[in-house]
Amino acid sequence: MIAVLTDSTCDLPIEEARKLGIHIIPLTVHMQERELLDWQEIDPDAVYSHMKAGGTASTTPVAVAAFAARYRELLDTHDEVVSIHLSGKLSETVNHARRAVSLLNMERRIHVVDSGLASTPLAEAALAARTALLSGADPASAVRAAEAVCTQIHAEFSVPSLEYLRRGGRMGRTQAFFGNMLGLRPILGFEGGELKALRRCKVDNAIPDMLSGVREHFGDQPLCISVIHAGRDSGRMQALRHAVTTSGLNVKQARMHLMGPVIGAHVGPGTFGFMARPA
Repeated sequence: MIAVLTDSTCDLPIEEARKLGIHIIPLTVHMQERELLDWQEIDPDAVYSHMKAGGTASTTPVAVAAFAARYRELLDTHDEVVSIHLSGKLSETVNHARRAVSLLNMERRIHVVDSGLASTPLAEAALAARTALLSGADPASAVRAAEAVCTQIHAEFSVPSLEYLRRGGRMGRTQAFFGNMLGLRPILGFEGGELKALRRCKVDNAIPDMLSGVREHFGDQPLCISVIHAGRDSGRMQALRHAVTTSGLNVKQARMHLMGPVIGAHVGPGTFGFMARPA
């Protein structure tokens, strides 16, 4: 029995993760002098509503002690654990996981992976590990499966402003200045485990720009695509879904994916994006 553990920034709802056989450990959102467990004690829309009203939100990584407790719990019922987490350049979470493994002296039974990603791309890495294990793979092969998916993923996000990322220390002042220009939306992507401003485009052109990037990256390959959105804006969700279905891409599987509270606290309301990988 091998367990797959990831953290709440994968943005898989708890019930969905349970059905998929994936365990989740939560980060913490700090808002209005309260400490709330990501996805468990706060809904994403609560964060966006708070931010739209001028409030601030911050986050903290999973503590070493919390990791140690969860690892002990999992190892009571499993032989080993594959533990896959958001980029170490965005959070101390994965480093805390490694420290917990060292404290427990369980390096042979717990295998920690820095995905270099967050949100839906992180979920894809965890799902790849779980799928490999269900096919009979050993933990080392499951780790390789997760790492392989990480290299295949193409993901871009568009945010109204880079100010939230700058405030949270996830982006420097120079990059924030580069991205924040009137009438333009910054396009972000993962590079070397960091979330970087790649380019700017006109507000109305952000969606076709990103989908054009998917085509440039994959051509006519069959694809799995996730539409990532911050908040339950039905009009925006419908527009994003329609854009994918009319894009001409060879989509074999598509799903909508809601950004969670921790990710939302850093990117802010109005964020959306697309993640694609070979089907």
